[in-house]
Amino acid sequence: MISPGIRARVLWLAILPAAFLSVVLVVLLTADKVRALDQSLQERASAIARNLAPAMEYGVATGNVKILANLLDAVRREADVKSAAVFAADGRLLAQVGSGDWARHPYSATADGNAKEFKNAHSLYYYAAILRTEVAVDDFRDPPAGAAAAPPPQLGWVALEVSRANTLRSQHRAILQSLVVLLAGLALSALIGWRLGRQISRPILALARTVGRIGEGYLGERAETGDGGEIGLLQHGVNGMAARLQSMHDQMQERIDQATARLAYQASHDALTGLVNRREFEQRLERAVASSLSYGRSHALCYMDLDQFKVINDTCGHAAGDELLRQLALILKNHLRHRDTLARLGGDEFALLLENCSLEDALHVADTFRATVAGFRFKWGEKIFSVGMSQGLVMVTPEGGAAANLLSAADAACYVAKDKGRNQIHVYEPRDRDLARHRGEMQWVSRLQKALEEKRLRLYWQEVVPLDGAGGRHVELLLRLVEDDGSVALPMSFIPAAERYGLMPQLDRWVIGQALGVCRGCLDGGGVPVQSFAINLSGASLKDPEFRRTLYADLRANPDLAPLLCFEITETAAIGNLVVVNQFMEELRAFGCNFSLDDFGSGLSSFNYLRNLRVDYLKIDGNFVRNLAHDAVDRSMVESIHRLGKLVGLKTIAEFVESAAALETLRAIGLDYVQGDYLHRAEPLDTLCAGAAHASVRTL
Repeated sequence: MISPGIRARVLWLAILPAAFLSVVLVVLLTADKVRALDQSLQERASAIARNLAPAMEYGVATGNVKILANLLDAVRREADVKSAAVFAADGRLLAQVGSGDWARHPYSATADGNAKEFKNAHSLYYYAAILRTEVAVDDFRDPPAGAAAAPPPQLGWVALEVSRANTLRSQHRAILQSLVVLLAGLALSALIGWRLGRQISRPILALARTVGRIGEGYLGERAETGDGGEIGLLQHGVNGMAARLQSMHDQMQERIDQATARLAYQASHDALTGLVNRREFEQRLERAVASSLSYGRSHALCYMDLDQFKVINDTCGHAAGDELLRQLALILKNHLRHRDTLARLGGDEFALLLENCSLEDALHVADTFRATVAGFRFKWGEKIFSVGMSQGLVMVTPEGGAAANLLSAADAACYVAKDKGRNQIHVYEPRDRDLARHRGEMQWVSRLQKALEEKRLRLYWQEVVPLDGAGGRHVELLLRLVEDDGSVALPMSFIPAAERYGLMPQLDRWVIGQALGVCRGCLDGGGVPVQSFAINLSGASLKDPEFRRTLYADLRANPDLAPLLCFEITETAAIGNLVVVNQFMEELRAFGCNFSLDDFGSGLSSFNYLRNLRVDYLKIDGNFVRNLAHDAVDRSMVESIHRLGKLVGLKTIAEFVESAAALETLRAIGLDYVQGDYLHRAEPLDTLCAGAAHASVRTL
């Protein structure tokens, strides 16, 4: 439903009252005029009839029809008279003019001479009595007392038919005139209402348009002023409101612009250091690659990683690490050229893009950064730290490839710099052996993950033989990986990559799950009993809370298997995590597990740490065992480790026994256990619990 506008409402408000009053007045006036015309005709016709009756007395009394006809002709000439007739007292028609239908209107007249009226749609009929006139003879004689005057005798009557046509036409003209007057009045009222509505609605509609424009966002729109009264107040109010809205909009737009600028800055910059973030840096690197391809320009990309940053985080907390990053960012920015870009890629990793720069200049800038960081001393509380920076440098040339490949190459070069001793710069070269090794490790990561998903990991076992022939049967479980072509990869080919990229906890969880299964099979399946299963654990697994929770849950679920397990921990992992390792061993000893310290003697401080580790076996580093029979120094080291082990009450194990001469030398020294390919070559785990499996071990 469409709602009428204000102008239409004002127009109706002006017209309706006037129209109502005009209609009422016209109806009343027209009705009065119609009645007056009817009444005038009736009075005139009645007067004619009353006056005609006495004039007819003589003619009726004498029977003179000619006189009657003359009188009727005279009456017929009167306006609106249609017909007239004279009747005798006995009803005989004496004379007539016109063709009146007297039969349908019978005579009815009063004796007093008053006319009797009949009416139809077109005519009025009047009857008047013709009375005999009597002349008084003695005016001085009073009538007898109590005697009533006798009515005069009736000679006949006069009949008169009067036409209503002229009166009806006059009434129609009166009605039409009234309608014309009414319509003229309504038109005048409409005109006045329209003018009045226009005057009232014009400023209001202008205000409405102004408010609508303001609502559409045109806050500079203003209403015209100049009207007085309430309209003027509205105009000034709307203008004031618009001015305040525009002011608020301008302030809000300014805040939005500032917030947008902040968001744009935050989207492209690191919140901690204020440097460019990884996303923005990659975009700038892509532009540099595009310029190199299009115009042959040479740029340099440097990938930088802080050395010893983890020490500060672990010692003083992440707040100290964050502050160090902020301070280094401020210092390094001072060494940038106008077109250079320094970015924080995440953690303690930075990247530097040197546009239009040669290799020589890039090395100079990179070395400046390295020397600046090396000379910086970070103070936190009472502690002072020094850090280094390892850098990988790669040139952005038309032959360098995509931005992602360049970042990957610079990252690999940075890892090589770390491996070479840290706080160094390594320049990427496609044929670099160190880079090839690092990339090989990275490829091993995906191959390991794929092998885990496809269940291509296998466990092998190797006998640990007691030299005295007693003490039960001991085996070590060894991990292997089956390649896509069916070949078997040894641990030394993929364990370094797994350790570097954090896959060891996942591998160790798999090994323990498989080991518990084979322990259960050997325990319940009979055959040659196994007293101890040696399982290697990495340092990363020792520090992984999730790995430890999983291991504890497995041991609680299999309490009878725990005494069969002997966990081998490398000397390097034990020394680097002494507190964690001791806590771990104490918790597992509560389940009944044993421990062996693997690769003992490889570290310079091995003997100093031995007293702080509660282990059951010392496993001598195989590098001392291989040439034992021909190298006096190696034999002396083995003898020293064996005596030390006996002194602290530990069993000693020599691995990598590969010849009869080495075996005899170890027997002469008095070691407790020996292990190596000469005694037993590792074989798949499914042969362990078979009855004939022990036959594959060389007899001592």
